Amino acid sequence: MPDHTPSRFALLVTALAIAALAGCSRTSVEAPGTAKAAASAPEKEVGAVTLKHETLALSTELPGRTAAPVIAEIRPQVGGILKERLFTEGSQVKAGQVLYQLDPASLQAAHASAQASVRKAESALATARTVAKRNAELVKIDAISRQVFDESQAAEQQAEADLGVARAAEQTARIQLGYTRITSPITGWAELSTVTPGALVTANQAAAMTTVQQLDPIHVHVTQSSSELLRLKRELASGRLQRANGAEASIQLLLEDGSKYPHAGRLTFSGVTVDAGTGSVTLRAVVPNPDRLLMPGMYVRAVLQEGVNQAALLVPQQAVTRAPDGSASALVIDTENKVAKRPITVGRAVGTHWQVLDGLAAGDRVMMEGSQRVKVGDKVRVVDLGAKPVTSPVAAATPDAASATLAR
Repeated sequence: MPDHTPSRFALLVTALAIAALAGCSRTSVEAPGTAKAAASAPEKEVGAVTLKHETLALSTELPGRTAAPVIAEIRPQVGGILKERLFTEGSQVKAGQVLYQLDPASLQAAHASAQASVRKAESALATARTVAKRNAELVKIDAISRQVFDESQAAEQQAEADLGVARAAEQTARIQLGYTRITSPITGWAELSTVTPGALVTANQAAAMTTVQQLDPIHVHVTQSSSELLRLKRELASGRLQRANGAEASIQLLLEDGSKYPHAGRLTFSGVTVDAGTGSVTLRAVVPNPDRLLMPGMYVRAVLQEGVNQAALLVPQQAVTRAPDGSASALVIDTENKVAKRPITVGRAVGTHWQVLDGLAAGDRVMMEGSQRVKVGDKVRVVDLGAKPVTSPVAAATPDAASATLAR
């Protein structure tokens, strides 16, 4: 049998060489294709908004209570039996209007007695003057002694003093008689009466017969953190905030049922003493109340206008990420369309936005959509989502960023 070993070996070598050449050829063909595929991969699309300066009216919402500006508790100044009530409970009364009538009989008698005493003193004075005048002539001709003359002069002066006392007593009796007609010292609205005809009342008693209150305008008392008041004053001094209405701040009320009170008020007083227990300052506002919708003691929410920030930056809340330590950050798109992470400082919530205090500037593009598909450093294709309008032009303060009012 012929030996074919050399020829078989040659065939094997040839096959291995062909396979090697084929592998090299495949590698040389696929490598360029892979690099080309990676280079031509499409950039991921993300949505972003471009920040711009906005005019933002700043305000804060605080709890408060309404209070009547003037309150008069009606009490008797003389004792007696109540004869008649002369007003309608819950109605408006005028200053000087008679509310109650006491039985005046005993005081009328006292006044009549005092008038009689005055007439008696006047008669005594007239007699004393006549005697003093006659004695003055007689003493000149030594018809009477000097002692008699002096006594007649003293008697005249004594009669004048007695008349003065009698007139004062008559005036007191007249005043006491007038007190039987109990009047209102102010114009306002009368409360329910605590006494009825026939009741015995005493002078300056502890219990008021009724109360008259002025209701238009009405006061609203709220409290404000002293630390936030200091913060606001610093921002006003630095120029970051401008006063809303000159020296006074406006106030808008929200009623207990959540409805908006139709009449705006104005802040007129800011306390100068900080409560040591609460660390707050008392604020007072005057609010029109022509329809008497507001009653003393009502709970309200007072929205106080602080000022205006002419260069505020607002970023959508969905574009802000919070870390476990509470720090905030946002993804921005730089000029090369690359993603960058930037730490920011935010303030109060304004609708669906955060007010940016630091970390961003006007013109920055902040990513809102697509953050799950990219990472920091990726180059992306940006779709401008446009500036979405803020829900309200007034910035409502959050509990951790409450602001003070322009009281001072």
